Amino acid sequence: MTIDIRVLSQELASTPPRGWNSYNAISWTITEKEFLQNAEIISKKLLPHGYEYVVVDHLWYRRNVTGASADNLGFDVIDEWGRPMPDPDRWPSSKGGKGFTEVADRIHKMGLKFGINVMRGINTQAVEANTRILDPLLGSVYDHVNGKIWTAQDIGIKERTCAGMQNGFMSVNTTLQAGRFFLADLYQLYASWGVDFVRQDCVFGKDLDMNEISYATLLLRNQRPILYSVSPGIGATPMMAKSVSSVVNMYSIIGNDWDDWGDVVARFDVARDFAAANMIGANSSWPDLDMLPLGWLNDADFNEGQHRETNLTLEEQRTVMTFWCMAKSPLMFGGDVRKLDDTTYSLLTNPTLLEINSFSSNNKEFPYMKSKGLRSWVATGRQGEIYVALFNLSSKTTTITAEKSDLAKALPGTKLTTRASCKSNEVWSRQDLGIIEHSISISVETHGTALVVLHCS
Repeated sequence: MTIDIRVLSQELASTPPRGWNSYNAISWTITEKEFLQNAEIISKKLLPHGYEYVVVDHLWYRRNVTGASADNLGFDVIDEWGRPMPDPDRWPSSKGGKGFTEVADRIHKMGLKFGINVMRGINTQAVEANTRILDPLLGSVYDHVNGKIWTAQDIGIKERTCAGMQNGFMSVNTTLQAGRFFLADLYQLYASWGVDFVRQDCVFGKDLDMNEISYATLLLRNQRPILYSVSPGIGATPMMAKSVSSVVNMYSIIGNDWDDWGDVVARFDVARDFAAANMIGANSSWPDLDMLPLGWLNDADFNEGQHRETNLTLEEQRTVMTFWCMAKSPLMFGGDVRKLDDTTYSLLTNPTLLEINSFSSNNKEFPYMKSKGLRSWVATGRQGEIYVALFNLSSKTTTITAEKSDLAKALPGTKLTTRASCKSNEVWSRQDLGIIEHSISISVETHGTALVVLHCS
C-alpha cells in the first residue's frame, strides 16, 4: 500500500502546488458568495498561470453569530454523526445536507480545483453531544461488539486536543475500529462533495500525530485524487518532514505568515535547513512557507471588517515572491482577488519566478555572504541557466556581492566555472548586466532583492 500511496502523491504534486486560500483575505467568516466571486476571477486571471486550487480555510462549519470566534465551543454545525457541515447561513447551497457539493461543482466548471481546511480528529462539540458513530460499510450506526452503540465519547482522546484550538478538536483513537470508521466516513464525505485538496491542521509540527496522518493518507488515496497538506509548521523539523514526505503532498514548516516583515525574515533560516536536508521536492512533497500575504488583506486575529492593503513595501513583496519561488514553496495567494491590482498581479505571474518555482533544481542557500543581514539563494534551470537571488534583509540600501568562484563552488557540475563566460541579466530591473568576469555586485534596496539569471558557456 505504501508504494501505491507514494506514486499517487507524486502524480498529484510533481511541482509545488499553486492556488488561493481565503483566510488572509476574509478570515473564517467568508461566505459562499465571496468565495465564488474570488474563484471566478482566479479562473480568468490566475488559472492560466497555474493557480488551480481555491481553498476555504478553517471554520467553514462555524456560525457567524454573536460570541463566535476562532477558538470557542458550541457554535459549530455538526450532523447526527458528529461530522462538520458548512454553516448554512454563510453557505446556503449546503442546506439539506448537501455540504459543499454545489460549490465544488461550480468550481470544477470554472476549471479550478476545490479545497477545504480541516482539523485533527473529531469536533469537541460532537464529543460533548456524544454523537453516534456511523458504520461506513453498512450506512447505519456502528454496534459491532455485543450490540454496543459506539459514540464520539468512546473515540475522542481528550488529552490530545489541538494546541491552536484547545476548545475545538481532539484526536481520534485509531486503535479502535470505531475511531477508524469515524475518520473513514469523514473522508468519504469530503470526497463525495468533490473536494480536491485537504489541508489538515493540528497534525504536524508541535501537534504531530503520525497515526492520524497515516490513516488519513490511506483514506484519501482510496477516494478520488485529493491533494493532502498538513500543518501547523511551528516546531517542524527536517527529521519530522522525512517521516511524512512520502505520504503528504505539502507540509508547513513554520507558523502562519501575515504581512509582517519579521515573519518574512524568520523564514530564511528555516527554509535553509530544510533545503540542506534535501527536503525540497523529496518524494514530490513540498515544504510550505505559508500563504503569500500580498494585495488586499484582513488583519490577523480579526473576524472581519479590518480590510486593507498589505503592509509590506513593494521591495518586501518582491523579496517574498522571489524567496518563495527560489525555495520552491507552494504558492498559495492570500489576498482578496476582487481587489487584485496590477502590481500584485505582475508579482504573482512573473514568468521567470514561476519557471523557477516549478522547474528549477539544486535550490539552496548560497553560503558565502560575508555581511550580517544579507542572504542569497541559488538554483539551476532546465536549460542550464543559473539563478542567483540576493536578499537585503538589513535596514539600509546595500551593495551585495557574490564572487563567481564561490558560485562555482556552490553549484559544482554546472556550466558555471571560474573560466566560463557568463552573460547575465537582473529580473526586477530588467537590466542587462553583460558578461560577469569575477563577481556579481548589485545595490539592493532595504528589504529588497535582486534576481540574476546567468547563461554560461
